[in-house]
Amino acid sequence: MNTGAIYHRPESEFGYLYTKDTMHIRLQVAKNDVLKVELLAGDPYLLDTERWFEQPYEMDFKLQTELFDYYNIEISAKYKRLSYMFKVTGLDGSEILYTDQGIFPAEETYYLMPNNYFRMPYFHEIDRFKAPDWVKQTVWYQIFPERFANGDQSNDPEGVKEWNPNEVPDRQDFYGGDLQGVIDHLDHLQDLGINGIYFCPIFKANSNHKYDTEDYLHIDPSFGDKEIFKKLVDECHSRGIKVMLDAVFNHMGDTSPQWQDVVKNGKNSRYADWFQINEFPVSYTETNDFEFTHDATYDTFAFTPHMPKLNTANPEVQDFLLNIAEYWIKEFDIDAWRLDVANEVDHNFWKRFRRRCDRVKKDFYILGEIWHSSQSWLQGDEFTAVMNYAYTDAIIGYFVHKNITLDKMVSVINSQLMKYRRQTNQMMFNILDSHDTPRILTVAQDDKNLVKQTMAFTYIQPGVPCLYYGDEYGVTGSMDPDCRRCMPWGIEDQDQDMYTFVKNLIKIRRDHDMELSESDLIWELVDQENGVLELQRGNLKAFFNAGMKAVEFNKNKNILLSNLVNENIVEPKGFIIYLED
Repeated sequence: MNTGAIYHRPESEFGYLYTKDTMHIRLQVAKNDVLKVELLAGDPYLLDTERWFEQPYEMDFKLQTELFDYYNIEISAKYKRLSYMFKVTGLDGSEILYTDQGIFPAEETYYLMPNNYFRMPYFHEIDRFKAPDWVKQTVWYQIFPERFANGDQSNDPEGVKEWNPNEVPDRQDFYGGDLQGVIDHLDHLQDLGINGIYFCPIFKANSNHKYDTEDYLHIDPSFGDKEIFKKLVDECHSRGIKVMLDAVFNHMGDTSPQWQDVVKNGKNSRYADWFQINEFPVSYTETNDFEFTHDATYDTFAFTPHMPKLNTANPEVQDFLLNIAEYWIKEFDIDAWRLDVANEVDHNFWKRFRRRCDRVKKDFYILGEIWHSSQSWLQGDEFTAVMNYAYTDAIIGYFVHKNITLDKMVSVINSQLMKYRRQTNQMMFNILDSHDTPRILTVAQDDKNLVKQTMAFTYIQPGVPCLYYGDEYGVTGSMDPDCRRCMPWGIEDQDQDMYTFVKNLIKIRRDHDMELSESDLIWELVDQENGVLELQRGNLKAFFNAGMKAVEFNKNKNILLSNLVNENIVEPKGFIIYLED
Protein backbone atom coordinates (compact mmCIF):
# COMPACT_ATOMS: atom_id res chain seq x y z
CA MET A 1 0.00 0.00 0.00
CA ASN A 2 1.27 3.46 -0.89
CA THR A 3 0.84 5.08 2.53
CA GLY A 4 2.62 8.24 1.37
CA ALA A 5 -0.40 9.10 -0.79
CA ILE A 6 -2.92 8.96 2.09
CA TYR A 7 -4.09 12.42 3.16
CA HIS A 8 -6.69 14.10 5.34
CA ARG A 9 -6.82 17.51 6.97
CA PRO A 10 -9.46 18.24 9.61
CA GLU A 11 -11.62 21.38 9.47
CA SER A 12 -10.97 21.88 5.77
CA GLU A 13 -12.50 20.63 2.54
CA PHE A 14 -11.52 17.15 3.84
CA GLY A 15 -13.59 17.46 7.01
CA TYR A 16 -16.35 20.03 7.44
CA LEU A 17 -19.91 20.65 8.54
CA TYR A 18 -22.32 20.25 5.64
CA THR A 19 -25.46 20.96 7.61
CA LYS A 20 -25.69 22.01 11.24
CA ASP A 21 -26.06 18.34 12.23
CA THR A 22 -23.97 16.47 9.66
CA MET A 23 -20.31 16.37 8.79
CA HIS A 24 -18.62 15.36 5.54
CA ILE A 25 -15.30 13.53 5.86
CA ARG A 26 -13.00 12.73 2.93
CA LEU A 27 -9.84 10.67 2.58
CA GLN A 28 -7.36 10.70 -0.29
CA VAL A 29 -5.50 7.50 -1.19
CA ALA A 30 -3.34 6.39 -4.11
CA LYS A 31 -5.19 5.51 -7.31
CA ASN A 32 -6.26 1.85 -7.54
CA ASP A 33 -4.37 1.01 -4.34
CA VAL A 34 -7.10 0.47 -1.74
CA LEU A 35 -9.74 -2.20 -1.24
CA LYS A 36 -11.69 -0.52 1.54
CA VAL A 37 -11.68 2.56 3.78
CA GLU A 38 -13.48 2.54 7.13
CA LEU A 39 -14.10 5.41 9.50
CA LEU A 40 -13.77 4.80 13.23
CA ALA A 41 -15.76 7.60 14.79
CA GLY A 42 -17.55 8.52 17.99
CA ASP A 43 -17.69 10.86 20.95
CA PRO A 44 -14.19 11.53 22.38
CA TYR A 45 -15.44 11.16 25.96
CA LEU A 46 -16.99 7.73 25.30
CA LEU A 47 -14.01 6.02 23.69
CA ASP A 48 -13.29 3.74 26.66
CA THR A 49 -16.85 2.98 27.74
CA GLU A 50 -18.57 2.47 24.40
CA ARG A 51 -15.57 1.23 22.40
CA TRP A 52 -17.24 2.68 19.31
CA PHE A 53 -14.16 1.93 17.21
CA GLU A 54 -15.42 -1.67 17.09
CA GLN A 55 -18.34 -0.57 14.85
CA PRO A 56 -16.63 1.12 11.89
CA TYR A 57 -18.47 2.95 9.10
CA GLU A 58 -17.51 1.97 5.56
CA MET A 59 -16.73 5.04 3.42
CA ASP A 60 -17.97 5.45 -0.15
CA PHE A 61 -15.63 5.63 -3.13
CA LYS A 62 -16.42 8.96 -4.84
CA LEU A 63 -14.03 10.28 -7.47
CA GLN A 64 -10.75 9.39 -9.13
CA THR A 65 -7.99 11.54 -10.62
CA GLU A 66 -4.78 10.62 -12.42
CA LEU A 67 -3.04 10.02 -9.10
CA PHE A 68 -5.62 9.60 -6.36
CA ASP A 69 -8.88 8.01 -5.27
CA TYR A 70 -11.21 9.85 -2.90
CA TYR A 71 -13.51 8.34 -0.30
CA ASN A 72 -16.30 10.17 1.48
CA ILE A 73 -18.84 9.71 4.24
CA GLU A 74 -21.62 11.80 5.76
CA ILE A 75 -21.92 11.35 9.50
CA SER A 76 -23.74 12.96 12.42
CA ALA A 77 -22.88 13.04 16.11
CA LYS A 78 -25.38 12.82 18.94
CA TYR A 79 -23.41 15.18 21.15
CA LYS A 80 -22.20 17.46 18.31
CA ARG A 81 -18.55 16.51 18.65
CA LEU A 82 -16.54 13.80 16.94
CA SER A 83 -13.27 11.92 17.19
CA TYR A 84 -12.32 9.87 14.14
CA MET A 85 -9.55 7.97 12.40
CA PHE A 86 -9.35 5.83 9.26
CA LYS A 87 -8.75 2.12 8.84
CA VAL A 88 -7.40 1.51 5.34
CA THR A 89 -7.26 -1.92 3.73
CA GLY A 90 -4.97 -2.18 0.73
CA LEU A 91 -5.45 -4.35 -2.34
CA ASP A 92 -2.45 -6.28 -1.08
CA GLY A 93 -4.39 -7.21 2.08
CA SER A 94 -2.42 -4.91 4.40
CA GLU A 95 -4.28 -2.88 7.04
CA ILE A 96 -3.20 0.38 8.63
CA LEU A 97 -4.66 3.12 10.79
CA TYR A 98 -4.34 6.65 9.44
CA THR A 99 -4.51 8.99 12.41
CA ASP A 100 -3.92 12.55 13.53
CA GLN A 101 -0.47 11.48 14.72
CA GLY A 102 0.57 9.35 11.79
CA ILE A 103 0.22 5.78 10.55
CA PHE A 104 -0.04 2.85 12.97
CA PRO A 105 -0.77 -0.87 12.78
CA ALA A 106 -4.46 -1.80 12.94
CA GLU A 107 -4.21 -3.00 16.54
CA GLU A 108 -6.32 -2.29 19.61
CA THR A 109 -3.48 -0.52 21.40
CA TYR A 110 -3.68 2.32 18.91
CA TYR A 111 -7.50 2.42 18.85
CA LEU A 112 -7.44 3.19 22.55
CA MET A 113 -5.05 6.15 22.32
CA PRO A 114 -7.39 9.21 22.37
CA ASN A 115 -4.83 11.59 20.91
CA ASN A 116 -4.54 9.45 17.78
CA TYR A 117 -7.92 10.68 16.60
CA PHE A 118 -8.70 13.62 14.36
CA ARG A 119 -11.25 15.93 15.95
CA MET A 120 -14.24 18.03 15.14
CA PRO A 121 -14.31 19.48 18.68
CA TYR A 122 -17.84 20.83 18.36
CA PHE A 123 -20.37 21.37 15.57
CA HIS A 124 -20.38 25.18 15.61
CA GLU A 125 -23.12 26.36 13.27
CA ILE A 126 -21.63 29.86 13.17
CA ASP A 127 -18.44 28.46 11.58
CA ARG A 128 -20.21 26.39 8.92
CA PHE A 129 -19.86 27.46 5.29
CA LYS A 130 -23.39 28.47 4.32
CA ALA A 131 -24.46 28.37 0.69
CA PRO A 132 -27.45 30.59 -0.17
CA ASP A 133 -30.15 28.33 -1.60
CA TRP A 134 -31.24 30.93 -4.16
CA VAL A 135 -27.87 30.78 -5.90
CA LYS A 136 -28.34 27.08 -6.63
CA GLN A 137 -31.45 28.00 -8.59
CA THR A 138 -29.83 30.78 -10.63
CA VAL A 139 -28.74 30.93 -14.24
CA TRP A 140 -26.67 34.10 -14.61
CA TYR A 141 -26.35 36.43 -17.58
CA GLN A 142 -23.32 38.71 -17.85
CA ILE A 143 -23.94 42.20 -19.26
CA PHE A 144 -21.23 44.57 -20.43
CA PRO A 145 -23.46 47.66 -20.10
CA GLU A 146 -21.85 49.83 -22.78
CA ARG A 147 -22.59 47.19 -25.44
CA PHE A 148 -25.92 45.65 -24.43
CA ALA A 149 -28.53 48.21 -25.53
CA ASN A 150 -28.87 51.99 -25.97
CA GLY A 151 -32.16 52.83 -24.35
CA ASP A 152 -31.66 56.57 -23.81
CA GLN A 153 -29.74 58.49 -26.44
CA SER A 154 -29.89 61.68 -24.36
CA ASN A 155 -27.11 60.36 -22.13
CA ASP A 156 -24.83 59.19 -24.94
CA PRO A 157 -21.17 60.14 -24.40
CA GLU A 158 -19.44 62.50 -26.78
CA GLY A 159 -18.34 60.84 -30.00
CA VAL A 160 -20.71 57.90 -29.64
CA LYS A 161 -20.67 55.53 -32.62
CA GLU A 162 -23.65 54.06 -34.43
CA TRP A 163 -24.82 50.76 -32.92
CA ASN A 164 -23.27 48.04 -35.07
CA PRO A 165 -23.06 44.40 -33.90
CA ASN A 166 -20.89 43.48 -36.88
CA GLU A 167 -18.15 46.01 -36.15
CA VAL A 168 -15.01 45.14 -34.22
CA PRO A 169 -14.80 47.85 -31.52
CA ASP A 170 -11.66 49.76 -30.69
CA ARG A 171 -10.57 50.00 -27.05
CA GLN A 172 -11.69 53.63 -26.84
CA ASP A 173 -15.01 53.31 -28.70
CA PHE A 174 -18.39 54.19 -27.17
CA TYR A 175 -21.72 52.95 -28.54
CA GLY A 176 -24.14 54.33 -25.94
CA GLY A 177 -25.28 51.23 -24.05
CA ASP A 178 -27.00 52.14 -20.78
CA LEU A 179 -29.25 50.93 -17.95
CA GLN A 180 -32.45 51.97 -19.70
CA GLY A 181 -31.42 49.64 -22.49
CA VAL A 182 -31.31 46.77 -20.00
CA ILE A 183 -34.77 47.65 -18.68
CA ASP A 184 -36.08 47.72 -22.24
CA HIS A 185 -34.90 44.14 -22.81
CA LEU A 186 -35.81 42.43 -19.55
CA ASP A 187 -38.55 40.59 -21.44
CA HIS A 188 -35.81 39.04 -23.56
CA LEU A 189 -33.92 37.80 -20.50
CA GLN A 190 -37.07 36.52 -18.86
CA ASP A 191 -38.10 34.64 -22.02
CA LEU A 192 -34.64 33.11 -22.17
CA GLY A 193 -35.05 31.85 -18.59
CA ILE A 194 -32.41 34.06 -16.96
CA ASN A 195 -32.92 34.78 -13.26
CA GLY A 196 -29.66 36.53 -12.37
CA ILE A 197 -27.79 39.42 -14.02
CA TYR A 198 -24.09 40.05 -13.45
CA PHE A 199 -23.24 43.60 -14.47
CA CYS A 200 -19.73 44.70 -15.35
CA PRO A 201 -18.99 48.00 -13.53
CA ILE A 202 -21.62 50.72 -13.73
CA PHE A 203 -19.97 53.40 -11.57
CA LYS A 204 -18.57 56.67 -12.89
CA ALA A 205 -15.35 56.07 -14.82
CA ASN A 206 -13.40 57.40 -17.77
CA SER A 207 -13.37 54.28 -19.97
CA ASN A 208 -16.05 52.28 -21.75
CA HIS A 209 -15.39 49.23 -19.54
CA LYS A 210 -15.57 51.22 -16.25
CA TYR A 211 -12.90 49.20 -14.44
CA ASP A 212 -11.05 52.47 -13.80
CA THR A 213 -13.50 53.77 -11.18
CA GLU A 214 -13.62 57.52 -10.63
CA ASP A 215 -16.54 57.65 -8.19
CA TYR A 216 -18.02 54.55 -6.55
CA LEU A 217 -21.07 56.39 -5.23
CA HIS A 218 -22.46 57.54 -8.58
CA ILE A 219 -23.74 55.71 -11.63
CA ASP A 220 -21.77 56.67 -14.73
CA PRO A 221 -23.75 59.48 -16.43
CA SER A 222 -23.60 57.68 -19.77
CA PHE A 223 -25.42 54.73 -18.14
CA GLY A 224 -28.07 56.77 -16.31
CA ASP A 225 -28.45 57.73 -12.67
CA LYS A 226 -29.44 56.23 -9.31
CA GLU A 227 -33.13 56.65 -10.03
CA ILE A 228 -32.91 54.57 -13.20
CA PHE A 229 -30.74 52.00 -11.45
CA LYS A 230 -33.26 51.68 -8.62
CA LYS A 231 -35.97 51.17 -11.23
CA LEU A 232 -33.86 48.50 -12.89
CA VAL A 233 -33.30 46.58 -9.64
CA ASP A 234 -36.97 46.78 -8.73
CA GLU A 235 -38.00 45.60 -12.21
CA CYS A 236 -35.56 42.69 -11.97
CA HIS A 237 -36.78 41.66 -8.54
CA SER A 238 -40.40 41.81 -9.63
CA ARG A 239 -39.48 39.28 -12.34
CA GLY A 240 -37.53 37.03 -9.99
CA ILE A 241 -34.15 38.18 -11.34
CA LYS A 242 -31.26 38.74 -8.92
CA VAL A 243 -28.74 41.57 -9.45
CA MET A 244 -24.96 41.32 -9.01
CA LEU A 245 -22.69 44.36 -9.33
CA ASP A 246 -18.96 44.45 -10.05
CA ALA A 247 -16.79 45.85 -7.23
CA VAL A 248 -13.39 47.09 -8.35
CA PHE A 249 -11.64 47.42 -5.00
CA ASN A 250 -8.12 46.38 -6.04
CA HIS A 251 -7.51 49.68 -7.82
CA MET A 252 -9.08 53.01 -8.79
CA GLY A 253 -8.99 55.08 -11.94
CA ASP A 254 -6.34 57.77 -12.27
CA THR A 255 -9.10 60.35 -12.86
CA SER A 256 -10.44 59.79 -9.33
CA PRO A 257 -10.19 62.82 -7.01
CA GLN A 258 -8.10 60.80 -4.56
CA TRP A 259 -5.44 59.96 -7.12
CA GLN A 260 -5.47 63.44 -8.61
CA ASP A 261 -4.78 64.82 -5.13
CA VAL A 262 -1.74 62.54 -4.94
CA VAL A 263 -0.57 63.74 -8.36
CA LYS A 264 -0.91 67.34 -7.20
CA ASN A 265 0.43 67.12 -3.63
CA GLY A 266 2.69 64.09 -3.70
CA LYS A 267 3.68 62.69 -0.30
CA ASN A 268 1.83 65.59 1.39
CA SER A 269 -1.51 64.42 -0.03
CA ARG A 270 -4.00 63.16 2.53
CA TYR A 271 -4.44 60.20 0.17
CA ALA A 272 -0.74 59.38 -0.16
CA ASP A 273 -1.16 56.20 1.88
CA TRP A 274 -4.35 55.19 0.05
CA PHE A 275 -2.26 53.73 -2.77
CA GLN A 276 0.75 51.46 -3.14
CA ILE A 277 3.30 54.16 -4.00
CA ASN A 278 6.99 53.34 -4.21
CA GLU A 279 8.42 56.77 -5.04
CA PHE A 280 7.29 60.38 -5.19
CA PRO A 281 6.38 62.16 -7.35
CA VAL A 282 4.17 59.57 -9.01
CA SER A 283 4.99 59.10 -12.69
CA TYR A 284 5.11 56.65 -15.58
CA THR A 285 6.30 56.52 -19.16
CA GLU A 286 3.55 56.53 -21.74
CA THR A 287 3.82 53.72 -24.28
CA ASN A 288 2.57 53.55 -27.85
CA ASP A 289 -0.58 51.62 -26.92
CA PHE A 290 -1.19 53.97 -23.98
CA GLU A 291 -2.09 50.96 -21.88
CA PHE A 292 0.87 49.27 -20.20
CA THR A 293 4.15 50.37 -18.67
CA HIS A 294 6.67 48.72 -16.38
CA ASP A 295 8.27 51.85 -14.95
CA ALA A 296 5.45 53.47 -12.99
CA THR A 297 6.57 54.69 -9.57
CA TYR A 298 3.47 53.09 -8.03
CA ASP A 299 1.84 49.66 -8.14
CA THR A 300 -0.97 49.23 -10.65
CA PHE A 301 -3.35 46.66 -11.99
CA ALA A 302 -1.45 44.62 -14.60
CA PHE A 303 1.05 47.43 -15.38
CA THR A 304 -1.82 49.70 -16.40
CA PRO A 305 -0.78 53.19 -15.18
CA HIS A 306 -4.36 54.47 -15.33
CA MET A 307 -5.37 52.00 -12.59
CA PRO A 308 -3.27 52.69 -9.45
CA LYS A 309 -3.51 49.95 -6.84
CA LEU A 310 -5.29 50.69 -3.55
CA ASN A 311 -3.70 50.04 -0.16
CA THR A 312 -6.45 47.99 1.47
CA ALA A 313 -4.35 47.61 4.64
CA ASN A 314 -5.04 51.30 5.34
CA PRO A 315 -8.02 51.55 7.77
CA GLU A 316 -9.30 54.66 5.95
CA VAL A 317 -9.36 52.79 2.65
CA GLN A 318 -11.06 49.84 4.29
CA ASP A 319 -13.81 51.99 5.77
CA PHE A 320 -14.23 53.87 2.49
CA LEU A 321 -14.71 50.67 0.48
CA LEU A 322 -16.82 48.89 3.09
CA ASN A 323 -19.19 51.84 3.27
CA ILE A 324 -19.55 51.67 -0.51
CA ALA A 325 -20.32 47.95 -0.38
CA GLU A 326 -22.95 48.51 2.28
CA TYR A 327 -24.47 51.54 0.53
CA TRP A 328 -25.44 49.72 -2.68
CA ILE A 329 -26.89 46.79 -0.73
CA LYS A 330 -28.84 48.91 1.73
CA GLU A 331 -30.07 51.62 -0.65
CA PHE A 332 -30.69 49.56 -3.80
CA ASP A 333 -31.15 46.00 -2.48
CA ILE A 334 -28.57 44.36 -4.74
CA ASP A 335 -28.13 40.62 -4.16
CA ALA A 336 -24.45 40.02 -4.86
CA TRP A 337 -21.01 41.54 -5.41
CA ARG A 338 -18.54 40.25 -7.96
CA LEU A 339 -15.02 41.20 -6.83
CA ASP A 340 -12.56 42.21 -9.54
CA VAL A 341 -8.93 41.02 -9.20
CA ALA A 342 -9.95 39.57 -5.85
CA ASN A 343 -6.77 37.56 -5.32
CA GLU A 344 -4.61 40.71 -5.23
CA VAL A 345 -6.48 42.16 -2.23
CA ASP A 346 -5.49 41.10 1.29
CA HIS A 347 -7.46 38.48 3.20
CA ASN A 348 -7.95 40.74 6.19
CA PHE A 349 -9.98 43.18 4.08
CA TRP A 350 -12.12 40.47 2.52
CA LYS A 351 -12.97 39.03 5.94
CA ARG A 352 -14.23 42.46 7.02
CA PHE A 353 -16.07 42.76 3.69
CA ARG A 354 -17.85 39.44 4.26
CA ARG A 355 -18.98 40.44 7.74
CA ARG A 356 -20.26 43.81 6.57
CA CYS A 357 -22.28 42.34 3.67
CA ASP A 358 -23.76 39.60 5.85
CA ARG A 359 -24.77 42.15 8.44
CA VAL A 360 -26.71 44.18 5.88
CA LYS A 361 -28.43 41.37 3.93
CA LYS A 362 -28.99 37.72 4.69
CA ASP A 363 -27.91 35.11 2.11
CA PHE A 364 -25.77 37.60 0.19
CA TYR A 365 -23.61 36.13 -2.62
CA ILE A 366 -19.96 37.16 -2.89
CA LEU A 367 -18.13 36.04 -6.04
CA GLY A 368 -14.37 36.47 -6.38
CA GLU A 369 -12.50 36.79 -9.65
CA ILE A 370 -9.74 34.24 -9.17
CA TRP A 371 -8.28 32.20 -12.01
CA HIS A 372 -6.43 29.61 -9.91
CA SER A 373 -6.92 27.36 -6.87
CA SER A 374 -8.84 29.35 -4.29
CA GLN A 375 -9.13 27.33 -1.08
CA SER A 376 -7.89 30.11 1.19
CA TRP A 377 -10.68 32.45 0.03
CA LEU A 378 -13.39 29.81 0.33
CA GLN A 379 -13.39 28.84 3.99
CA GLY A 380 -16.72 30.56 4.61
CA ASP A 381 -15.41 33.84 6.01
CA GLU A 382 -14.53 35.55 2.69
CA PHE A 383 -16.17 34.56 -0.61
CA THR A 384 -19.13 32.34 -1.40
CA ALA A 385 -17.55 31.22 -4.67
CA VAL A 386 -15.08 32.17 -7.39
CA MET A 387 -15.31 32.37 -11.16
CA ASN A 388 -14.60 28.73 -11.94
CA TYR A 389 -12.03 29.19 -14.72
CA ALA A 390 -9.94 26.12 -13.79
CA TYR A 391 -13.02 23.93 -14.11
CA THR A 392 -14.30 25.31 -17.41
CA ASP A 393 -10.75 25.50 -18.83
CA ALA A 394 -10.67 21.71 -18.61
CA ILE A 395 -14.02 21.47 -20.43
CA ILE A 396 -12.88 23.82 -23.20
CA GLY A 397 -9.49 22.10 -23.32
CA TYR A 398 -11.07 18.76 -24.13
CA PHE A 399 -14.19 19.55 -26.15
CA VAL A 400 -12.97 22.60 -28.08
CA HIS A 401 -9.17 22.92 -28.15
CA LYS A 402 -8.57 19.15 -28.11
CA ASN A 403 -5.31 19.80 -26.26
CA ILE A 404 -6.10 17.46 -23.36
CA THR A 405 -7.48 13.92 -23.36
CA LEU A 406 -10.86 12.82 -22.07
CA ASP A 407 -9.19 11.11 -19.12
CA LYS A 408 -7.31 14.30 -18.33
CA MET A 409 -10.48 16.40 -18.39
CA VAL A 410 -12.25 14.03 -16.03
CA SER A 411 -9.22 14.00 -13.74
CA VAL A 412 -9.03 17.80 -13.61
CA ILE A 413 -12.76 18.13 -12.97
CA ASN A 414 -12.62 15.57 -10.16
CA SER A 415 -9.57 17.24 -8.68
CA GLN A 416 -11.34 20.60 -8.70
CA LEU A 417 -14.39 19.13 -6.97
CA MET A 418 -12.17 17.71 -4.23
CA LYS A 419 -10.50 21.08 -3.61
CA TYR A 420 -13.66 22.55 -2.08
CA ARG A 421 -16.52 21.72 0.25
CA ARG A 422 -19.63 20.32 -1.36
CA GLN A 423 -21.63 23.48 -0.62
CA THR A 424 -18.82 25.55 -2.17
CA ASN A 425 -18.96 23.50 -5.37
CA GLN A 426 -22.69 24.25 -5.52
CA MET A 427 -21.93 27.98 -5.67
CA MET A 428 -19.06 28.03 -8.19
CA PHE A 429 -19.56 30.31 -11.21
CA ASN A 430 -19.18 28.36 -14.47
CA ILE A 431 -18.48 30.45 -17.56
CA LEU A 432 -17.30 29.52 -21.04
CA ASP A 433 -16.50 33.10 -22.07
CA SER A 434 -16.67 36.65 -20.72
CA HIS A 435 -15.53 40.22 -21.32
CA ASP A 436 -12.00 38.97 -20.53
CA THR A 437 -11.88 36.04 -22.99
CA PRO A 438 -12.65 35.27 -26.63
CA ARG A 439 -16.22 34.26 -27.39
CA ILE A 440 -16.83 30.51 -27.15
CA LEU A 441 -18.10 30.38 -30.74
CA THR A 442 -14.89 31.99 -31.97
CA VAL A 443 -12.77 29.60 -29.89
CA ALA A 444 -14.75 26.77 -31.51
CA GLN A 445 -13.94 28.22 -34.96
CA ASP A 446 -17.62 28.97 -35.61
CA ASP A 447 -18.63 25.34 -35.10
CA LYS A 448 -22.08 25.76 -33.57
CA ASN A 449 -22.63 22.06 -32.95
CA LEU A 450 -19.43 21.96 -30.96
CA VAL A 451 -20.56 25.00 -28.94
CA LYS A 452 -23.91 23.33 -28.22
CA GLN A 453 -22.18 20.18 -27.01
CA THR A 454 -19.79 22.14 -24.80
CA MET A 455 -22.58 24.26 -23.33
CA ALA A 456 -24.74 21.20 -22.64
CA PHE A 457 -21.90 19.53 -20.76
CA THR A 458 -21.20 22.68 -18.74
CA TYR A 459 -24.82 23.34 -17.77
CA ILE A 460 -25.21 19.96 -16.05
CA GLN A 461 -22.05 20.33 -13.96
CA PRO A 462 -21.92 21.26 -10.26
CA GLY A 463 -21.94 25.03 -9.80
CA VAL A 464 -24.09 27.69 -11.45
CA PRO A 465 -23.82 28.59 -15.16
CA CYS A 466 -23.42 32.08 -16.59
CA LEU A 467 -24.21 33.09 -20.16
CA TYR A 468 -22.25 35.97 -21.68
CA TYR A 469 -24.56 38.47 -23.40
CA GLY A 470 -25.11 37.66 -27.07
CA ASP A 471 -23.99 34.04 -26.91
CA GLU A 472 -27.65 33.08 -27.22
CA TYR A 473 -27.59 34.66 -30.70
CA GLY A 474 -24.23 33.24 -31.78
CA VAL A 475 -22.16 36.41 -31.30
CA THR A 476 -18.47 35.98 -32.16
CA GLY A 477 -15.34 37.85 -31.13
CA SER A 478 -11.69 37.23 -30.35
CA MET A 479 -9.84 38.64 -27.33
CA ASP A 480 -11.04 41.99 -25.98
CA PRO A 481 -12.08 44.43 -27.24
CA ASP A 482 -13.49 42.18 -30.00
CA CYS A 483 -15.41 40.05 -27.46
CA ARG A 484 -17.25 43.23 -26.38
CA ARG A 485 -19.25 43.83 -29.55
CA CYS A 486 -22.68 45.44 -29.61
CA MET A 487 -25.59 43.14 -28.85
CA PRO A 488 -27.42 42.18 -32.07
CA TRP A 489 -31.02 43.30 -31.64
CA GLY A 490 -31.89 43.13 -35.33
CA ILE A 491 -33.32 39.76 -36.29
CA GLU A 492 -31.09 39.68 -39.37
CA ASP A 493 -28.06 39.45 -37.05
CA GLN A 494 -29.52 36.80 -34.75
CA ASP A 495 -29.13 33.04 -34.86
CA GLN A 496 -32.63 31.93 -33.85
CA ASP A 497 -31.68 28.25 -33.80
CA MET A 498 -28.95 28.97 -31.25
CA TYR A 499 -31.42 31.03 -29.21
CA THR A 500 -33.91 28.16 -29.09
CA PHE A 501 -31.17 25.75 -28.07
CA VAL A 502 -29.90 28.00 -25.26
CA LYS A 503 -33.43 28.63 -24.02
CA ASN A 504 -34.13 24.89 -23.85
CA LEU A 505 -30.83 24.23 -22.10
CA ILE A 506 -31.55 26.90 -19.48
CA LYS A 507 -35.01 25.36 -18.94
CA ILE A 508 -33.41 22.00 -18.16
CA ARG A 509 -31.01 23.64 -15.75
CA ARG A 510 -33.77 25.50 -13.94
CA ASP A 511 -36.24 22.60 -13.95
CA HIS A 512 -33.59 20.41 -12.31
CA ASP A 513 -31.64 23.05 -10.39
CA MET A 514 -31.77 21.48 -6.92
CA GLU A 515 -31.02 18.02 -8.28
CA LEU A 516 -28.04 19.36 -10.22
CA SER A 517 -26.83 21.12 -7.07
CA GLU A 518 -27.35 18.38 -4.50
CA SER A 519 -26.56 15.16 -6.38
CA ASP A 520 -23.17 13.55 -6.92
CA LEU A 521 -21.39 13.67 -10.25
CA ILE A 522 -21.13 10.05 -11.37
CA TRP A 523 -19.06 9.08 -14.41
CA GLU A 524 -20.84 6.04 -15.81
CA LEU A 525 -18.70 5.74 -18.93
CA VAL A 526 -15.38 7.35 -19.85
CA ASP A 527 -14.15 5.88 -23.14
CA GLN A 528 -11.05 7.80 -24.13
CA GLU A 529 -10.37 5.73 -27.22
CA ASN A 530 -13.73 6.57 -28.80
CA GLY A 531 -14.30 9.97 -27.15
CA VAL A 532 -17.54 8.82 -25.54
CA LEU A 533 -18.70 9.66 -22.04
CA GLU A 534 -21.83 9.24 -20.01
CA LEU A 535 -22.54 10.87 -16.67
CA GLN A 536 -25.31 10.96 -14.10
CA ARG A 537 -26.63 13.72 -11.82
CA GLY A 538 -29.44 12.25 -9.71
CA ASN A 539 -32.14 11.11 -12.16
CA LEU A 540 -30.63 13.24 -14.92
CA LYS A 541 -28.23 11.54 -17.30
CA ALA A 542 -26.26 12.68 -20.32
CA PHE A 543 -24.39 10.96 -23.14
CA PHE A 544 -21.73 12.79 -25.21
CA ASN A 545 -19.91 11.77 -28.37
CA ALA A 546 -16.74 13.84 -28.60
CA GLY A 547 -15.05 11.32 -30.87
CA MET A 548 -14.55 11.08 -34.62
CA LYS A 549 -17.22 8.52 -35.55
CA ALA A 550 -20.92 7.96 -34.89
CA VAL A 551 -21.82 5.71 -31.97
CA GLU A 552 -24.93 3.77 -31.03
CA PHE A 553 -26.91 4.58 -27.90
CA ASN A 554 -29.54 1.94 -27.19
CA LYS A 555 -31.10 2.83 -23.83
CA ASN A 556 -34.77 3.59 -23.36
CA LYS A 557 -34.85 7.23 -22.54
CA ASN A 558 -37.01 10.24 -21.77
CA ILE A 559 -35.05 12.75 -23.82
CA LEU A 560 -34.98 16.35 -22.60
CA LEU A 561 -32.53 17.76 -25.15
CA SER A 562 -30.33 16.35 -27.89
CA ASN A 563 -28.29 17.41 -30.89
CA LEU A 564 -26.93 15.46 -33.87
CA VAL A 565 -28.93 12.40 -32.88
CA ASN A 566 -30.91 10.24 -35.33
CA GLU A 567 -32.86 7.48 -33.59
CA ASN A 568 -30.14 5.57 -31.67
CA ILE A 569 -27.16 7.01 -33.54
CA VAL A 570 -25.25 9.87 -31.92
CA GLU A 571 -23.04 11.72 -34.39
CA PRO A 572 -19.69 13.32 -33.49
CA LYS A 573 -20.30 16.53 -31.47
CA GLY A 574 -23.69 15.11 -30.57
CA PHE A 575 -25.23 14.57 -27.13
CA ILE A 576 -28.38 13.44 -25.35
CA ILE A 577 -29.66 14.72 -22.00
CA TYR A 578 -32.36 12.44 -20.64
CA LEU A 579 -34.17 11.29 -17.52
CA GLU A 580 -33.57 7.82 -16.17
CA ASP A 581 -36.63 5.60 -16.65
